[in-house]
Amino acid sequence: MGFGIGDLFWIFLLLSSLQPIWQRRQTEYRRFSSLQKFQQERKSRVILLIHRQESISLLGIPLSRYITIEDSEQILRAIRLTPDDVPIDLILHTPGGLVLATEQIARALIRHPSKVTVFVPHYAMSGGTMLALAADEIVMDANAVLGPVDPQLGNFPAASIIKVVDDKPIGEVDDQTLIMADLSRKAIAQVQRFVRTLLKDSIPKQKVKPENIESIIDALTTGRVTHDYPITVEEATEMGLPITVGLPRSIYNLMDMYPQPQGGRPSVQYIPMPFDDRRPMLPLPKGRPMEEPVQKY
Repeated sequence: MGFGIGDLFWIFLLLSSLQPIWQRRQTEYRRFSSLQKFQQERKSRVILLIHRQESISLLGIPLSRYITIEDSEQILRAIRLTPDDVPIDLILHTPGGLVLATEQIARALIRHPSKVTVFVPHYAMSGGTMLALAADEIVMDANAVLGPVDPQLGNFPAASIIKVVDDKPIGEVDDQTLIMADLSRKAIAQVQRFVRTLLKDSIPKQKVKPENIESIIDALTTGRVTHDYPITVEEATEMGLPITVGLPRSIYNLMDMYPQPQGGRPSVQYIPMPFDDRRPMLPLPKGRPMEEPVQKY
């Protein structure tokens, strides 16, 4: 009994359907191996929180991801399983997310007795910055950024809603705006109280000078700038946050294993290695950055 063209077609179809599963398994194995290696080098519990825009299978519909309750459940479980004498390393790449989930994770991080380090290879905005504030040390790429943590009500910044009420006569402000302003004041007060708790954390040691705490709170929570304003390494250091510049190569290798799903032609292309095969060296960790003039709020 021989194979016909029809049989070859079905074999090809079967192999084609199995290929994505095999590739996914291979990628998962590589991720686990790299994570395990980094964890052994650091002698710590390493947790990744990486959010990229995903594509729904088959339809290719973009789906933005952010910090969710499911994320907080998984991270809290990882923290619970970590012995008190083992440090925690959290690798962050996120635009932010739900306030409840973010605060749960941040509280669990400051309650961990050993050192907590947050690594930011590219950006950790909004809720991501809140998690970074819970760390004893924030290790960033020289070009990575954090962001403000001022609360947002719907599509509007809480600080801007309050400004409308303050600038207009009370008789010209509708009831809904007044209610939103009242909620905005409460939201800002709650965020400021929580950020103060994070910055006053002194376990295993004081991470922020007490005289810098209130100025940091004022800069991050009062809406001086837009919510997507990028806070650079220099600016964060100027504020007094515990910033260190320079990521281990292992972090970049891990990030390469979480690529942005492509829906068509790639938007960025380059040749990874020079033609003469001289391998470019990543910058080594170099402690706090040189003092440079920075733009203040």
